[in-house]
Amino acid sequence: MTPRQACMACLERDPVALLEAALWIAAEHDGGVDPAQQLRKVRDLQIDVSNHLPMLPLGELAQPLLRELNAMGFQQDEYHPLRPQAALLDKVLERRRGQPLALALLTLELARGLSIPLEGVNFPGHFLLRVPGADHLLDPCGGRRLYPTDCRELLGRQFGPQLQLSAEHLLTATPQQMLQRLSRNLRQLHTTHDDDLAALKDAERVLQLGPATASDYLARATLYQHLECPQAERFDLEYALLLSDDPIQRLRLTERLGQLPPLTPSLH
Repeated sequence: MTPRQACMACLERDPVALLEAALWIAAEHDGGVDPAQQLRKVRDLQIDVSNHLPMLPLGELAQPLLRELNAMGFQQDEYHPLRPQAALLDKVLERRRGQPLALALLTLELARGLSIPLEGVNFPGHFLLRVPGADHLLDPCGGRRLYPTDCRELLGRQFGPQLQLSAEHLLTATPQQMLQRLSRNLRQLHTTHDDDLAALKDAERVLQLGPATASDYLARATLYQHLECPQAERFDLEYALLLSDDPIQRLRLTERLGQLPPLTPSLH
């Protein structure tokens, strides 16, 4: 079984093996990563964290869990420009630094093992956590509580005042959505560091994990362009054109398709 197949198989389990799936994504990029060994590290970490949690009802332990992880050094990676290791779970476990989503995946695994109710929230630009039924969200980078006003401020810092907070921004993330978002993050990070082959693996996984957007197909088309694969680039540009509702983007996609070499006729 390939790392990609193992990752997908984790989604078929009950319950879904979310962190293991993320570790198989890391293994796809580095053959030396052993997900089983990494999971043993997480089990040891769970015991350590559990010994430092206060005696509170399980429903009140999510924030103390995040604060304890923060005290142990698990914090947001502030390195600029951000490197792929901020989203590769084996590196996050080793360095104790990562993107909000990577830290959230680790926290969700620990919470599951400790029977602490917690779920992911697909907030734009900064992944968040929530105790089911709570009136606030939690920042995976330290455990700060975020109420609606805080969420509006966070959204404004990420995207500007033109984007208004809506219920769609506060939806619970499914395991597939979290892994797809992780793959998008890695695609971007590998692209930024000019590793097109690694980014292509992430781009393919994005399309495999769930419904894709025009931007997803366009991102893979650009990678194929860098790798000088015009036929594959054409395929993705055509899909992006089908999915796009933006007239300006559609015009640019049409122009780009017109610049590609003609299709090579097949022989029969």
